Amino acid sequence: MPAIAETYSLGLPVEIGRIDQELKKLWQESKGAATRASLINLAVYCEEAGSLNTNTQLMARIAENHACRAIVIEADCKAKENRVDSWISAHCHVSRAGSKQVCSEQISFLLKGTCTTLLPSIVFSHLDSDLPFYLWWQEEFREPMDPQLWAWVDRVIYDSWAWDDFRAQMHFVESAQQEAKQRIVLCDLNWTRLDAFRFALAQFFDHPASHHNFAKIRRVRIDFAPGFRSTALLFAGWLAAQLSWRCEKTDMEDKLRFVGPSNGKIDIQLRERPGEPVTEVALETPEVEFLVTHAQCGDLLEVSRGKPGEKRTPQLMPAGKNDPVSLMSAELMRGGPHDVYLHAVSCVRNLL
Repeated sequence: MPAIAETYSLGLPVEIGRIDQELKKLWQESKGAATRASLINLAVYCEEAGSLNTNTQLMARIAENHACRAIVIEADCKAKENRVDSWISAHCHVSRAGSKQVCSEQISFLLKGTCTTLLPSIVFSHLDSDLPFYLWWQEEFREPMDPQLWAWVDRVIYDSWAWDDFRAQMHFVESAQQEAKQRIVLCDLNWTRLDAFRFALAQFFDHPASHHNFAKIRRVRIDFAPGFRSTALLFAGWLAAQLSWRCEKTDMEDKLRFVGPSNGKIDIQLRERPGEPVTEVALETPEVEFLVTHAQCGDLLEVSRGKPGEKRTPQLMPAGKNDPVSLMSAELMRGGPHDVYLHAVSCVRNLL
């Protein structure tokens, strides 16, 4: 039987040249008790020591709802020796029918030294047929950006929250996208963190009768947790992109100023306080305040509108989660080119 995911084992050590043969042998030994499933190729690349085990645990949980061939890579670029170690395993769970185990294959690699330059050939030679290729890049991007690698990627997944220089990193991924002739879809987990908040705020304006409030917005407040300023700025970028606001230069770090289509001024206050990545968002017009805030229970949002200072009865909506498995699962459910994200980035690129 294939190795069960709950053990979080790297599985069976194999020679790199015998991976395909050993995978076939693995399924033959299951004698029909397990079914191999794969909808995408999902590779994860990390240079942190111990990430091979950590990412194996993440893949085991992700594979419960997203069948894939997982390629997990840990690279030690500073090692003096050149070496490649590899393992095969399978993440299995019982099907809904309860009769068979459904399994996703995992191939793991530990790269040391200059052998890290073998990354493209290692990945390409172990992709599952013609399935889409998603690359989860857990490091900052840097030169040289290997065009051979990026030409094969359908979606590159990253988390801009961890970036020290947003503009430089976006330049790298956009350059890779151009090299691949726009084939790559850019998927930012920092943007995925905002899904629930964006949905909760947008529902205020679902009915056309509410649209007149767009032109009346004068103040916005975004409360964010320490270290998540870039997440708050992406939210401000989303508002600006959707409402056609233009950014004006300001010398204040905690305040942004935008100009609306009718030349009205909109001030956005960024306030850091303990809590969730984005804890609360308030949109104010002269007549009404639209408020989305995390409930004390932590897994719900309280959504309300009313005159500033008046007592309200909030509506409860689901809140998003900030753990890697939830973020990745949400991202893997998506399709399309993420145009809204790109427009949001364009609006606040110089602020990030």
